[in-house]
Amino acid sequence: MLDTQLIDSLPYKLYRADQVRENERTAAEKAGVDMFTLMKRAGKAVFHQSQLLLPNTDVYLVLVGQGNNAGDGYIAAIHAKKAGKQVLLCAIEPHRILEGDAGKAQQKWLDAGGKIEPFKTDYLQKCGLIIDALLGTGINSYIRNEFADVIDAVNGSGKPVVSIDVPSGLDANTGQSLGRCIEADVTVTFVGIKPGLTTGAGKQSCGTLVFDDLGIGKQFVELARSSGSLLNIEQFKGLAPRDVHSHKGTYGRLLCIGGNRGTAGAIRLAGEAALRSGAGLVKVFCHEGSTVQVSAGRPELMVTCDDLHEALNWASCVVIGPGLGQDDWALGAFELAMKHCQTHPKPMVIDADALNLLSKHAMSYSITDCILTPHAGEAARLLNMSVDEVEADRFNSVKQCAQRFHATCVLKGAGTIIDNETKTWVCQHGNPGMATAGMGDVLSGILGALLAQGLSKDIATKYGVSLHAKAGDEVARLYGQRGMLASDLFEAVRALINQ
Repeated sequence: MLDTQLIDSLPYKLYRADQVRENERTAAEKAGVDMFTLMKRAGKAVFHQSQLLLPNTDVYLVLVGQGNNAGDGYIAAIHAKKAGKQVLLCAIEPHRILEGDAGKAQQKWLDAGGKIEPFKTDYLQKCGLIIDALLGTGINSYIRNEFADVIDAVNGSGKPVVSIDVPSGLDANTGQSLGRCIEADVTVTFVGIKPGLTTGAGKQSCGTLVFDDLGIGKQFVELARSSGSLLNIEQFKGLAPRDVHSHKGTYGRLLCIGGNRGTAGAIRLAGEAALRSGAGLVKVFCHEGSTVQVSAGRPELMVTCDDLHEALNWASCVVIGPGLGQDDWALGAFELAMKHCQTHPKPMVIDADALNLLSKHAMSYSITDCILTPHAGEAARLLNMSVDEVEADRFNSVKQCAQRFHATCVLKGAGTIIDNETKTWVCQHGNPGMATAGMGDVLSGILGALLAQGLSKDIATKYGVSLHAKAGDEVARLYGQRGMLASDLFEAVRALINQ
């Protein structure tokens, strides 16, 4: 049985921006430091990451706004100046005197001989690196034009950017751009990892995510309640060794339903992925016009186009959807499978066109042990909203989907999210090379195989998503992202699941 070690330490937990703001001062007090000390630590951390990104860059452009984020920027500028860098510091309101800790940092910069200037596009040509301290986590409405103009200029410059806490213009909780958003190369986030940095467009905007708890992590985690957790393949010990006297039936009987006429490849990918993930027996029910294509070259798959009812009785677990289609044949298979699993409860993975059919017949079925695996388009149909609405708040969308169908829901994409109605996880693995046909079919096969081998729904989902994404990363590491095929993952999945 799989043993999961989901680490409770801070780097694997997600905290909303308001949770950080509400608890960081108390956490600092418990740690025996004041907030200005945290600001100094933050600025130092940003300069350190800037040096790691481009150690030989001599000219820094530091862009600051008016809040504590600006204070961090002033401290980073001081460290850069002390290190012998030429620092150009530009403020949106260069004559404004800041208050509080940000004001202290501003004055320290001036005392060090620094200047505060208005932004000039010429500086983008002079600098080798940009530190983004324009806007922090407090914004929740569309940004003003004076910020938008600077952000546009920075994004158009092609210069490397290190963002402080969150790329300016990004909603830290949802990852949604608030009109304009810095596209950073590195984002250094503090005290708690904000969920919007880990998925969808937010993951794209923040580049490489670096976390620093500023020395108050232990105190903070005792005060704040996390909104989710990050998943990493290293958090799982893996499957236990197989018993010597076991047999193929020990490891489950998985039925994969799909493969309409002309779409045999999808269910073939799901079936072979299940075999490579350790399922003992895998049977494919497909359209009669697809049987040859599904079975060709993979004799280990049992393939049938007759008597779905008998196949359902045989199965201990069901995957339905890859290549299913939405015609009369598909609808008949879908209705029979759903009714069977409703009256004869067994684990079920619903993917692809089965999700589209489910969206049309949502009130007709209630499956208690079910995993849904939508991409944004399928989630939009399940929730009766637009794709843009789904992507604007992926965390809320996946939770709505899980709650509506009382299922564990996997919202696929950059930073795949899993929600089981009460808890949320985000996968750290995966890469853009996996944005290709058949990848979702492979995932559904992996999930079905893990369920067939006896893993609980939530453990199978978390491990399966991590395994699938990590396999994609291994293929990209060896051969690159472009040209990756879904079937390329099979050997990597097999290697990873045996570790």
